[in-house]
Parts: sequence; C-alpha cells; structure tokens
Amino acid sequence: MITFIMTGRYSAEAIKLISGERTTQGGQIVQQCGGKFVASYATMGKTDILAIVEFPGVSEAMKASIALNKALGISFSTVPAIHVEDFDKLVGVKGR
Repeated sequence: MITFIMTGRYSAEAIKLISGERTTQGGQIVQQCGGKFVASYATMGKTDILAIVEFPGVSEAMKASIALNKALGISFSTVPAIHVEDFDKLVGVKGR
C-alpha cells in the first residue's frame, strides 16, 4: 500500500452539509476504491481537511479523489508520501 496525503477544501454548498454521516460516507468511498483511512483532521487555513490514506496505487487514489469530490463537494489535492527515513535512504548521499 502507498501512503497518500489528501488535503481538501469544501465548496460553499458542501460546508452547509457537514455531518458525521458524510464523514462515514467519505470513508466508505475510500474503501470502495481499495483504500483505507489512517487518520483525518479538520484544519483551518488554505485547506479544510487533511487525510492520511493508503491505496494500492495512484489509480485508486485518483479515483477516490474524484469520487469524494462528486459525492461530497470537497475538492481534494492528493499526493503520495513516504516516511522521511525512507526518503533519506532513497536520495541520501553516503559520507556526508
């Protein structure tokens, strides 16, 4: 599974419909696309939601991002992420 960071922004209409049921619906959409939620947070600023999710691949993450927008009115930016330790191994230069 690949970890993805999803940051979302509510449309003006979607913000009126915030509820626990919609949160559950979002989780179901992620599962239907082959993924699982690791954590999710409400945020303030440029984004309204930050979610850490896992998907088998990029295609599933893209499908979920679009499905969430259609169903919930939340526009997501979805990017892959790796742990810093793995990043250091991947691009690190030995001896420095």
